[in-house]
Amino acid sequence: MFTIGDFARLGRVSVRMLRHYDSIGLLRPASVDPHTGYRFYRADQLRRLNRVIALKELGLTLEQVRAIVDDAVDVAELRGMLRLRRSQLAEQLAADTARLTAVEARLRLIESEGRMTTQEVVLKEIVPVRVAELTAVAPSYQGEDIGPVIQPLYPELFRRLADAGITPAGPSIAWYEPAPGDDGDAVVVHAGVTVGVGAEAASDVAVVDLPAVRTAATIIHHGPMDDVEESMQVLARWIEDNGYRTDGFAREVYLDYCPDAPEKGVTELQLAVHRD
Repeated sequence: MFTIGDFARLGRVSVRMLRHYDSIGLLRPASVDPHTGYRFYRADQLRRLNRVIALKELGLTLEQVRAIVDDAVDVAELRGMLRLRRSQLAEQLAADTARLTAVEARLRLIESEGRMTTQEVVLKEIVPVRVAELTAVAPSYQGEDIGPVIQPLYPELFRRLADAGITPAGPSIAWYEPAPGDDGDAVVVHAGVTVGVGAEAASDVAVVDLPAVRTAATIIHHGPMDDVEESMQVLARWIEDNGYRTDGFAREVYLDYCPDAPEKGVTELQLAVHRD
């Protein structure tokens, strides 16, 4: 038998935690001295303690933990609970990774402030282009909100085009617009690719004609879209310095993009501008 202090050290937990587990009936001591109130534990109780800690670290509530270790749920229910929790943790990890990527991109952007850039802004007219597209709504125009929405659209778009026997005729293009009826920051994300067919050729995707842009300030962005803010700020400074105003969101024309090597990407940013 072990005192509560010895058992806590063996189980690598705190005495306070063991007292709490005792008070809620999750892990009772093997015996309690009736005169001193001292708690004593057996070595085989470490097995239960280990399961309690493991399940708790998965994010389950203590009530859920109690039900599992007391065999109050069957194997199928336990498997379902753990699969659900695994899915939740995976989603949380993906969201945290996206936030970390966004923070690192902002830090790089701050560190680059005041440095000379070799990026060149070109003012030009954008001709009309026909695209096949899929759309979805993102909660905001922030990179961490756009990325998870737009990334699944392109594989699905290309799959549907392949099923319809349609071969892209040019680069992929993304563009954005405010979500209709939304007073907040939500945007409609358009994931498109240049095609040379009419709407009747593809029943599973929309085929639309993007209008010409009479005057667009454009810049070539090299690297992943996680770092696009640096190029956008170069573009913004040029627009302001040259007395222009912007119209809407920028189009993103993916001149060279490989999902497996985003650092090698080449994207033209096109932003419609005008002078008063």
